[in-house]
Amino acid sequence: MNPLLLWPDPPSPDVVRVLDLAGVPWKAAGDEASARAGSWSGAVVVADDDPDAAFAMARTLRRSDLAIAPLLLVVRGTHVGDLVDRHDVFDDFCVSPFHPTELEARVRHLLAREPGVDLGPEVIHYEGLVLNVETYQAAINDRPLDLTYMEYELLKFLAMNPGRVYTREVLLSQVWGYEYYGGARTVDVHVRRLRAKLGEEHAALIQTVRSVGYKFGESRWNS
Repeated sequence: MNPLLLWPDPPSPDVVRVLDLAGVPWKAAGDEASARAGSWSGAVVVADDDPDAAFAMARTLRRSDLAIAPLLLVVRGTHVGDLVDRHDVFDDFCVSPFHPTELEARVRHLLAREPGVDLGPEVIHYEGLVLNVETYQAAINDRPLDLTYMEYELLKFLAMNPGRVYTREVLLSQVWGYEYYGGARTVDVHVRRLRAKLGEEHAALIQTVRSVGYKFGESRWNS
């Protein structure tokens, strides 16, 4: 598939991170000339820092001679009202700050409607770890992992956010859900089981951050 056009240039690191993890090709274009120089599957325009310039760029991309679609706008909650009467310049929008899963889902939903675009199954890669989100299969260095549902959900959540530290309480609420009444020990037990199943060579992928919680691997977008 052709890449997604990302605006501005340089693009938002948070958006790049989501697209890279999802395996969606992209290329930044900061102006009309750059947009004309490429062939695109669609566009993501981030209006966080300069909404007026973002809306102007979105309108440029949708002009009849360019007609780049689908187009996703990323806007702060305080600027959602600015989308009124601008529906002709975007197909969908996502409120920033966004959860990575939401942004990926919106991008996939938009691209799925385009003929000839096939993103394939949603897969998370980190070094030798592969998680197929659609089939709930997991493998490390081509070795299948036999995980329970909650072990898989915990590993998926951590692997989607490498390098980020989470408290046990946050993991409980995000993975098990707000209505789950188990204690923090539940997280510790599942981490211990995951490390055992990953094997001695890869157990350190899930690191204990003393007095805080856990993190998975290292961020690939360190500044």
